[in-house]
Amino acid sequence: MRRRRLLVTGPSGTGTTTLGRSLASRWAVPHADVDDYLWLPTSPPYTHKRPAEERLALMEALFVPRDAWVLSGSLRGWGDGVIARVDAIVYLSLEGERRMDRLMRREVVRYGDTIARGGRLESAHREFLDWARGYDESTVTSRSRDVDDRWLAERPCPVLRLDSSQPVARMAAAVDDWFDGKPDGDGGGPA
Repeated sequence: MRRRRLLVTGPSGTGTTTLGRSLASRWAVPHADVDDYLWLPTSPPYTHKRPAEERLALMEALFVPRDAWVLSGSLRGWGDGVIARVDAIVYLSLEGERRMDRLMRREVVRYGDTIARGGRLESAHREFLDWARGYDESTVTSRSRDVDDRWLAERPCPVLRLDSSQPVARMAAAVDDWFDGKPDGDGGGPA
């Protein structure tokens, strides 16, 4: 296996982790999710972020120096050192209503009926969904489709955009073809 350091990114609910795991398995390389470094272990989860310098130090110690890997999630705004080591980026998109439906189903699978009990988790769940819903609104300044489009246009590495409404196996095959320079992607794979 030649060196492949791939970032799979996109808004929440597009399946970046699922595709990242699939590609890592196909390529027999390590996979990590940005959330594993971004968030401190808490109960409920995803409530306290690790300081950026600690995230980067942890990624550097455990993951990034390897010759090949797949990383899923977003590093925009804090992970420039990791981004500089990425060979290519796959960006997933999905129509907003379908993406939000996926997120709702995922939250129920993760937390069951605790999301509706009115406690802290329910509040965090509601805040997360409101944040995720704002991605498709161009007025959102923190993380939105417009901001991500501008960020992707500034990357020096190749970017493949995929609609994640298609099956994971089909997306993984498209990434393989793209890396191998077959014409399915954008006319050639990453260098």
